Amino acid sequence: MRAAVIYEHGGPGSIQFEANFADPVAASGEVIVKVGAASLNYHDVFTRNGMPGITVPMPMIMALDFAGEIVEVGPDVEGGWKVGDRVLIDPSDRKNFGGVIGEARHGGLAEFCAVPDHHLVKLPDDVSYEVAASLPVAYGTAYRMMTTIGKIKAGERVLILGASGGVGTCCVQLAKLAGCEVIAAASSPEKLARLKELGADHLLDYKQDDFMKWVFTNFGKPHRRLAEKGVDVVVNFTGGDTWVKSLRTLHRGGRVLTCGATAGYDPKEDLRFIWSYELQVLGSNGWSRDELITLLGLVREGKLKPVIDKTYGLEEINEAFRYLEDRQVFGKIVVKP
Repeated sequence: MRAAVIYEHGGPGSIQFEANFADPVAASGEVIVKVGAASLNYHDVFTRNGMPGITVPMPMIMALDFAGEIVEVGPDVEGGWKVGDRVLIDPSDRKNFGGVIGEARHGGLAEFCAVPDHHLVKLPDDVSYEVAASLPVAYGTAYRMMTTIGKIKAGERVLILGASGGVGTCCVQLAKLAGCEVIAAASSPEKLARLKELGADHLLDYKQDDFMKWVFTNFGKPHRRLAEKGVDVVVNFTGGDTWVKSLRTLHRGGRVLTCGATAGYDPKEDLRFIWSYELQVLGSNGWSRDELITLLGLVREGKLKPVIDKTYGLEEINEAFRYLEDRQVFGKIVVKP
């Protein structure tokens, strides 16, 4: 089969396209899925590069997120799955608490993939493979952070840093769906224009403006005695030098929502703002199966539309990763076998 494979950890350009990689064989409790579409996440970049403390068996076919059609059912498969069923893959191992698909075992950057039955989610006919493959990691993470953990609500003013990526574009949509006033921060006028199309109420070019000062100018500088001015919520999965500035934009009782640290996990901290303004710092990690099914429902109802920037073929995989790593992407990148 055709596949994009790593044989050792490496940097940009190190993924190999194979035209005749061995077809997968269904073990007990597994099905063979013909991949309809996969999407890329920064997790895939980390897997390619290598992560301290995590052993990736080689060779490895990456991609946590993918969807397709069952073409073979192995022995002892549970759940009533049959050939022809359309499925979305939930990459988290919720049965054995093992590693994720695309890191601990082969993922979706291939024509076919062997998938244990407990990773399968029924995919309705009216949701495309491309849209479904965009959901689990980025949209599942965003939904849990914004809704389950963050409990955003109508009337709140929400500042979203890094709003143009997969997680960010979902956060903008979820905040608007909840009735929030949304400030979307991104790095270019082109990305900001597209965020406006998604419904963002205010646009902030963080390469041109210091976002903290921008908030002070437009919404006032928060006061420790008052639950007004500034913003109610900051979505910050960048970390680094944005962290303390995020705290300073929040009014009394405000909250920071975080699910990552793409700009640095060990930022300078200022506890004075947390205790004196009674701020809440809320972390979120991953998603539940129920949350993933809820996302599928929102897509079917037309309330949520995953943003797909570009689609690549398997033979273009290194170019697809380059586009992601150069932070040119708006939303998601899809790869089709």
